Amino acid sequence: MRLEKPRIEPLDDDQLDPEIRERFGSGPILNIFRTLAHHPKLMKRWLVFGNHILAKSSLPPRERELVILRIGWLCRCGYEWGQHVEIARNSGLSDEEIERIAAGPDADGWSDPERLLLRAADELHADAFITDATWSGLSAHLSTEQLIDLVFTVGQYNLVSMALNSLGVQPESEDVPRLPER
Repeated sequence: MRLEKPRIEPLDDDQLDPEIRERFGSGPILNIFRTLAHHPKLMKRWLVFGNHILAKSSLPPRERELVILRIGWLCRCGYEWGQHVEIARNSGLSDEEIERIAAGPDADGWSDPERLLLRAADELHADAFITDATWSGLSAHLSTEQLIDLVFTVGQYNLVSMALNSLGVQPESEDVPRLPER
């Protein structure tokens, strides 16, 4: 975590806008949402987009989580990393693969499509652009819709990482997986 305490404290249940509370039902509300609840209008609109990226994207879950974890690592976003390790496991990534994400696209063990996905995340993070070589390689494995979802997935989690890091959103528990070192 970049900050040891939140810059904006997460709201308690009794402080949440009733519409936000209703949206989450009786389940737990993560600190990211409790923090963003300080701005209910933004949160309401952002959740629609975030829901597409996480639950309705044309990217298969395994590939989606590969790039989410890579961008979380590149942004040094411990909260995002910690939340998505379990999602990645449930999406078919092994613990060894999750650890290897920190080593990047040139690490041994990645398939060509996985290497290209990681490279795309790196390129988008570094230059807001996927090179022709990477795009061409990805085009052999992904549909046009999936390519668009890839760009928006990396963009969404880059944005989320910036917010989480800057707002100081803290993990819900000490048991959340920690961001690997560089």
